[in-house]
Amino acid sequence: MSNPLRSMYERHHREARGENFSILERDRGELFRSIIGAGKTVLDLGCRDGALTKYFIEGNMVTGADVDEVSLARARKFGIETVAMDLNGDWAELQGKTFDVVVAGETLEHLFYPDRVAEKVARHLTAGGMFLGSVPNAFSLKNRVRLFLGQKKYTPLHDPTHINHFNAAELEKLLKHNFPAVEIRGLGRYRRLINISPGLFAFDLVFIAKK
Repeated sequence: MSNPLRSMYERHHREARGENFSILERDRGELFRSIIGAGKTVLDLGCRDGALTKYFIEGNMVTGADVDEVSLARARKFGIETVAMDLNGDWAELQGKTFDVVVAGETLEHLFYPDRVAEKVARHLTAGGMFLGSVPNAFSLKNRVRLFLGQKKYTPLHDPTHINHFNAAELEKLLKHNFPAVEIRGLGRYRRLINISPGLFAFDLVFIAKK
């Protein structure tokens, strides 16, 4: 039986994203690598073809999970163990497994119930484990102006696979239901302004949540 979600993402990644595509790849990759460190077991949710995962695989044992099996085949060339799964599902594929770090880079916005995903992440983390990831800053000042003018292009709304949209406060509130310590950082080109207000000027919101 065909899997409509898998087929949709395989087509979306092939036609709209392309191989080795990753938003703010170097900035996010180097930041994630510095935060994760080495000697960790890592689960990368929505890893696609490993374009971001490759930054933190050295010195760690990394498992990549995605519904797109075509991209997972490419991810294995980096030495990533892969598991094909729908992150909206029951995660039976990961039963009994725990990880020091769970990564979700540009993933939560694609999921129907991100709060439930955060609960599952917490259950699959070791004591003191970390949930690390990023989402588009849907309500940045620039995006607010575009949407006010009725322009969807160049905003997160333009991607039809984005079914949730976050601001910094909402993201922090969602994560705090399962993680006592949550930090939100901003990424993007306007670094000085981001330091003043990541919620208004960041292109991406990075979250670091500790169990």
